[in-house]
Amino acid sequence: MTTIRGARERARSEVTAAIKDEARAQLAAEGAAKLSLRAVARELGMVSSALYRYFPSRDELLTALIIDAYDAVGEAAEHALAAASPAGDHPARWTAICTAVRAWALAHPHEYALIYGSPVPGYTAPQLTIEPAARVGFALISVARDAHRTDGIALPPLAEELRPEAQRLAAQLAPGLPPAVAVALVAAWAELFGLISFEVFGQFNGVVEARGELFVQAATRLARDVGLLNAPRP
Repeated sequence: MTTIRGARERARSEVTAAIKDEARAQLAAEGAAKLSLRAVARELGMVSSALYRYFPSRDELLTALIIDAYDAVGEAAEHALAAASPAGDHPARWTAICTAVRAWALAHPHEYALIYGSPVPGYTAPQLTIEPAARVGFALISVARDAHRTDGIALPPLAEELRPEAQRLAAQLAPGLPPAVAVALVAAWAELFGLISFEVFGQFNGVVEARGELFVQAATRLARDVGLLNAPRP
């Protein structure tokens, strides 16, 4: 009985993967707004009723694709952090994460557009997308936290009228970090994806040629904005 159950689970996993692959092909060809369960079923040689046993609605399929994309870019960020320079070189570790996220986005532009492009009409992302969406941000926060704990961090400026919001952000997103750093991290996170989106969606076309070099310089500046310092030399 266990063998039969295992075979069924493998078969279900393979069909689920095939559905997602075809859906990603549709994203590339038509965009998320035109994703159709019937079209996916037709391309896979399935009847629509069979596909609905895997994904009962377009929104559930979209959610699965969104979670996969967030997990993939988050994994790229976490792997880059694990392979980065020694812990004391905080700006280099930060830049390694940023560079890995950019590389993933350029290699997977349609999946990037699904999670950081225009909202899909009629779709509202459920709560279960929040944790995967936070993986890149938490990787960046971990660099700031390591720096604050070991070598110190240069406190960014903080407008007094922003202090209550800064305290809320620090408590919610970055416990243990100064409120000024939490605000700088949120701003850096937004600027990072703004830079990547300009490149992925073509706004740099005809304007910036040395895009990789520009990105590294900008990511390094973001590290300084957050207050990251290199470990003091012995």
